[in-house]
Amino acid sequence: MTIHQLSIFIENKSGSLVKVLGLFRQFGLQIIASTIPDTADNGIYRVICAEPLRAYEGLKKAGIPVALSDVFAIELDDQPGRAADAIEILSNAGISLTYMYSFLLRGKGILVFRTDDPTLARETIILNDMRFIAEKDLSVWA
Repeated sequence: MTIHQLSIFIENKSGSLVKVLGLFRQFGLQIIASTIPDTADNGIYRVICAEPLRAYEGLKKAGIPVALSDVFAIELDDQPGRAADAIEILSNAGISLTYMYSFLLRGKGILVFRTDDPTLARETIILNDMRFIAEKDLSVWA
């Protein structure tokens, strides 16, 4: 029910991101979604891609500091208010989000989030018939 997300630690200086993106190009891996928060010195480049384990191993071999973590990805209809509906369901269940980002892919909204209570999140997603993205789905979408 969760997918792997890469968290790549990069310096906030010219060329750092180019190096990482060049490695993805070299590996032949498509990035599905990514985000970098606004920081002064260092950043965490969060990436969802097909074959995240292969990307993780390649980045490690290249000496890039990277971590692999599990996050939830929920599919939403591309209509106003659907993200608010999903967050309301999670909030009403007592789930706090550590972080969240979203994007559109092939006509569907995708809401990616991490929580300190993955067990409760799993239960809530199932009980509310929320559509989730599984790891195997990523290669189909890339």
